[in-house]
Amino acid sequence: MAKTKLNFAEELKKYGAEDFEACYNCGNCSAICNLTNKDDSFPRELIRFSVLGLKQELKGSIKPWLCYYCGECSTKCPRQAFPGELMMAIRRWQISTYDWTGLSGILYKKTFAYIIAFILTIAMVLGISEYLNLTHEKIMHYGHLFEMFAIGGVFTFILLPNIIRMWYWSIYKHNIKFNFMHYFKALGELFTHMFTQKRTLSCEDTQENKIWWFEHMILVLGYLALLFTTVFLDWFGSKNMIVVYFGYIVSAVVFIVTFDFVIRRIRKSSEKTTFTHPSDWFFVIWLFLMGISAFVVRLFIDLNLLENSFFIYYFHLIVLVQWAIIIVPFGKWSHFLYRSFAMYFDKILKIK
Repeated sequence: MAKTKLNFAEELKKYGAEDFEACYNCGNCSAICNLTNKDDSFPRELIRFSVLGLKQELKGSIKPWLCYYCGECSTKCPRQAFPGELMMAIRRWQISTYDWTGLSGILYKKTFAYIIAFILTIAMVLGISEYLNLTHEKIMHYGHLFEMFAIGGVFTFILLPNIIRMWYWSIYKHNIKFNFMHYFKALGELFTHMFTQKRTLSCEDTQENKIWWFEHMILVLGYLALLFTTVFLDWFGSKNMIVVYFGYIVSAVVFIVTFDFVIRRIRKSSEKTTFTHPSDWFFVIWLFLMGISAFVVRLFIDLNLLENSFFIYYFHLIVLVQWAIIIVPFGKWSHFLYRSFAMYFDKILKIK
């Protein structure tokens, strides 16, 4: 028997949901949503779960992740219940349930917690370098080591356990029989959505939506290329001009595309950007700062200006640390990872 949680609607509102209780189940959102089929009334089913407080049903559902927030359901809603924004809030809430540390929930619900976390990382970076009396060369060396270990550490100890918890609730708890070949056959879906986010193209067939999808894909590829260049090719320490120029290109791509995303959110030019959670702002702004600060640091190295302007590297390092230990595991970046695995799990469930 399904158990209801009477105050669940109020809990979802803490994650950014609007007045979804205004929904009177007319079905307009399902009629316009291209995810609706003979088996799923999307997103109406999830709205009813939210209103009725069916917390466990939502906890084990991957359906919220199938939504790419086209925005049509919200624009066509006669009650202004904003079902698209509710899907976003449900995903934030789900991330908080996947996260074994509990920090995601705190950060999503309390913007002030983000500010405290950012301040603590600044104090940590400056305090460690001052306490150890490190030279500029040593600081850059340890900064590079941090990048290397942060990638493996965050994924191994935080993100991987969370993905396993996501799998446990969305597949295992539904008594889905394990078949290794199903998991193997569906792998292509994981990587396709991770790198292309192609489901976005199933939204409204407009030039604006196609541009948004293209920019998003370029940003993902640019970010991964910048990560590879700085971490594995040691961009700041490299003398190889191919590596140096490639780093300039990918860092420029990152800060140019993210700057455009920031402008769109400021202008609220589409339904996708009408409602913006603080975590959305932190994601695009910090990614922009990381791209432009990396570009400037390398430029100062090539112009022999960094030694006398080392605060530039300190700024980049602080942004990097905040990105790696706050935004990636507990903020909007993880949204990208969970969505990719949701598409993967959905494919597994559909393999006969």
